[in-house]
Amino acid sequence: MVRYGEGDRAATLAGLGAYDLLIVSYGLLAQDIDALAKVHFSTAVLDEAQAIKNATTQRAKAARRISAACRVVTTGTPVENHLGEIWSQMHFLNPGLLGGAKQFEERFGRPVQRDGDKEAAAQLRRLLRPFILRRTKSQVLEELPPKTEIVLRVTPSGKELAFYEAVRQRALARVADGKADAKQRMRLLGELMRLRRAACHPRLVDPKTTIESAKLEGLLELIRELREAGHKALVFSQFVGHLTLVRERLDAANVVYQYLDGRTPTKKREAAVAAFQRGEGDLFLISLRAGGLGLNLTAADYVIHLDPWWNPAVEDQASDRAHRIGQRRPVTIYKLVMAGTIEERILEMHGDKRELAAQLLAGSETSTTLSVEQLRELLQSA
Repeated sequence: MVRYGEGDRAATLAGLGAYDLLIVSYGLLAQDIDALAKVHFSTAVLDEAQAIKNATTQRAKAARRISAACRVVTTGTPVENHLGEIWSQMHFLNPGLLGGAKQFEERFGRPVQRDGDKEAAAQLRRLLRPFILRRTKSQVLEELPPKTEIVLRVTPSGKELAFYEAVRQRALARVADGKADAKQRMRLLGELMRLRRAACHPRLVDPKTTIESAKLEGLLELIRELREAGHKALVFSQFVGHLTLVRERLDAANVVYQYLDGRTPTKKREAAVAAFQRGEGDLFLISLRAGGLGLNLTAADYVIHLDPWWNPAVEDQASDRAHRIGQRRPVTIYKLVMAGTIEERILEMHGDKRELAAQLLAGSETSTTLSVEQLRELLQSA
């Protein structure tokens, strides 16, 4: 096995021989694709292939330039948001099978997602079926201990709820007159993001506010109970700022923990994982996107999600850092949700997101994607 990155990378490529396995990060793939594209590989494997779900990104474009006799992708989330993501991965695997991006959107994307066209969905499944080998976790890991998911609804204080409602009303005012176009969609998503931050902690919207977060207090109480019972936990949030606020309280209480986010260097990331697995710290604070895959953290038997992500598959992958080969204890997953906020609506949407993937992989024929009007309705009812 040859790891591409440290030292003279040109010499690394020049020294490759038969049966060598070259490991390349997606970041270096995009950065050094001119050099990598000159090497012909017998097989190219993209692990966690949702990394190329956006066909217009540099990493997706770089992946398509790889020269290989055989191409394989592996992923636990082939579709996170819309069918265009499956097109991008298939365009790497089998260019031309699904036509061009625009043609695919007209033939399958809009009919299936917007109109619920069952015939179009069935036709797409028939095209994809010969190229997909699906194995669920229950099929391949029958000896894993049980996994339990619990939703903890946290009741906000009066001040916190008033703060949240003020943020929501300002958001509605900002988008009241917009047309149902792409720009309005981006504005709505931005306002929804602000509302989600408000549901996590008022300081994520207004750093100067003195309003406390009921969710943070609930988390600290949960952590205290788990530590007293001798358990270790992974704590995930999609917002690095949210983790920063948690760290402030843990530091003040002299609680030992490990931490990583997208800015953590590879060596520090590996060191933090090794330290946690050795027992150094009862908690591991992790940003959802940075630590939702590629980690083995079986020292933990509890997982805490501080804020719900739009797609439950992303949360599932993060939870599986603890619920994987090597885990001997039952795993409990807590999802902290602020009552009466957009977070409850996101949980309601999780079923639709699961259907989007299932329609291609498990035969379901219904799916939805959020239009501008649906986003506006979500903001109004959040």
